[in-house]
Amino acid sequence: MTGLPGRAGADRFTGEQAALRRVATLVARGTPAEQVFSAVTEEAARLLGADYATMGRYGPDGTSTVVAGWSGTGAAFPVGTQARHGGRNMLTLVFQTGRAARVDDYSGVSNPLADVGREMGLRAAVGVPISVEGALWGVVAVGSRSQPLPVGTEAQLARFTELAATAIANAEARLELGAYAEEQAALRRVATLVARGATPEEVFAAITEEAGRLLGASFAMLARYDRNSTIQVVATWISTGGAFPVGGESRLGGRNVPTLVFQTRRAARIDDYASAWGAAAEAAREAGIRATVGVPVIVEGDLWGIMAVGSGTGPLPAGTEVHLAAFTELAATAVANAQARVELRGFAEEQAALRRVATLVAQEAPPAEVFAAVTEEAGRLLRADHATTGRYVPDGTVSIVAGWDSTGAAAPVCNHAEIGGQDLHTIMFQTGRPVRIDDLADVSGTAADLAREVGLRAAVGVPITVEGRLWGFTVVESRGGPLPACTEARLAGFTELAGTAIANAEAQTALTSSRARIVATADATRRRLERNLHDGAQQRLVSLALELRAAEAAAPPDASELVEQLDGVAAGLDGVLDELREIARGVHPAILADGGLRPALKTLARRSAVPVHLDIHVDGRLPEPVEIAAYYTVSEALTNAAKHAGATAADVQVAESDGVLQVRVRDNGRGGADFSRGSGLVGLKDRAEALGGHLRLQSPRGAGTTLLITLPLGEVRRTAVRST
Repeated sequence: MTGLPGRAGADRFTGEQAALRRVATLVARGTPAEQVFSAVTEEAARLLGADYATMGRYGPDGTSTVVAGWSGTGAAFPVGTQARHGGRNMLTLVFQTGRAARVDDYSGVSNPLADVGREMGLRAAVGVPISVEGALWGVVAVGSRSQPLPVGTEAQLARFTELAATAIANAEARLELGAYAEEQAALRRVATLVARGATPEEVFAAITEEAGRLLGASFAMLARYDRNSTIQVVATWISTGGAFPVGGESRLGGRNVPTLVFQTRRAARIDDYASAWGAAAEAAREAGIRATVGVPVIVEGDLWGIMAVGSGTGPLPAGTEVHLAAFTELAATAVANAQARVELRGFAEEQAALRRVATLVAQEAPPAEVFAAVTEEAGRLLRADHATTGRYVPDGTVSIVAGWDSTGAAAPVCNHAEIGGQDLHTIMFQTGRPVRIDDLADVSGTAADLAREVGLRAAVGVPITVEGRLWGFTVVESRGGPLPACTEARLAGFTELAGTAIANAEAQTALTSSRARIVATADATRRRLERNLHDGAQQRLVSLALELRAAEAAAPPDASELVEQLDGVAAGLDGVLDELREIARGVHPAILADGGLRPALKTLARRSAVPVHLDIHVDGRLPEPVEIAAYYTVSEALTNAAKHAGATAADVQVAESDGVLQVRVRDNGRGGADFSRGSGLVGLKDRAEALGGHLRLQSPRGAGTTLLITLPLGEVRRTAVRST
């Protein structure tokens, strides 16, 4: 008899170990948690001789849910049954204390589940908590219909709850691992799009859909914050397949997730939109959203936008912000990559535009052509709707010298506007600095009035400075809204080229004017010398020659020797007079001043040592500097043909056409002439260029020489009787 209790204890221990081993085997095999829960409740109840067993899970909302049940009679607690904590009962005691609890008499127990237990004949119960990684997860309970359960029930039951906790931890780990794998797969798909340089629209749509699906949301959205305190939707996804307008805008303000993220630059959540307000909250309620989590999208340190997911049923899980942040990082990378590509493309376009204008400047194109190019290139590059270049006039007005409009409409040129008010032209005139006006509605001034008349809303202007002085400006304008912040800096590159072109043109004009004055002064000096020789020395020599002839005639007949001497002196004076006439004629031909180019060239042809064929098509008199330059060109060419080229014939063609005079001299000499030999040709070239013309020389060896001079006649010609 004494050995029976020992054998009974050993049998109970063996039975317990066998039951635990069977449950542990299920746990080790990775059996689904539901099967493990059923096995735990049944094995525990059978081992402990209980009539009922149940396993419940504590929820975050203060309720318990039955996840497994067993009964010796087959009538177990239904799986899925819920009861709220409260009252005096075993479930509430375990939840409140986190420790094992027992109820030995169900007559004083209050709780819906306790009511069900009494209906099933339950009289007593023992419950042990299930803790998973230190947190209270649920409870395992066994019950009796006859009497209180033995004292050691709690300890034995605890060993089953440990296996249940292990099974739960394994199941949750598998779920977390699966969720992690799904998250990594989703991120990898989006990252692949980013790495391939997909368009921002493609990346945004993919990010939004992947985040929405992964987080089990009803709705997902990616939106961008604008400078005018609005938010613009760039991508959306809805689990039901419905549509939400991309490109839609709403103003920030109130209490809603987009506004909270904008204000704090941090993640934000609203678990019940009933208390939210503002435009974004109204849009969410209309879409059936009850709760939202949003995370900021930060691009290179700046707040770019927001990524948000919403639920139509209730609050989103606690870790939603962390998971969503991984997608916003990819969105930020996509935005940064897109901006980098846009900036690189914009830089290349800007350099190409500047290069085209710089080429015109280097080629010394007329200022009007440079102004037109600067205005159009700047307008197109900066995506403006309208652009103008103007100069400040000493009379206190602005003169528009070039205009461009994106619609192709003609822009007014030489349209004078008064300086005054608060428009761009006036402020730049007063400060000499770039000016920006983002809203022209309330700006005063003539220029602002003209801008509003053609629908312009915003403008940026940069002054054009020439050698330290304010010359004018270039302005770009928009019909849609404020221009980008970088507009001033990019526009300055064009105004610098415009300033260079103006400085070059002014320097060229000053040089041409200076050279023309030098030539005119030299010609006037030559005319003065010719007059002085003619009116002074020539007349004096003529008088002396006449006096000598008179003295010769008055000499006595027997003074033959004296007469001979006087005759010799008179002949010498005649020779000196002839030489002086030649010198005077070379200094400035009188016939050119008196008769014009046609008779002067005819005289040159008659005196030429080389036969000359003249072909002259000139009506009336030409500007004096032009006549002199043409005359000396023909004179030098005929002299060279006779002295150096060994020519036997020359051809001279003179024609007036389209406001220019062309003089062509050809000979059949040996050729080989160039500007490096002697100063005669160089002097002719300088004279032509001083008058705004040019001289070309073709002189291949053995093939004769051709000299072509082109001279502008200017707007006003001297009129005279047509030469014959």
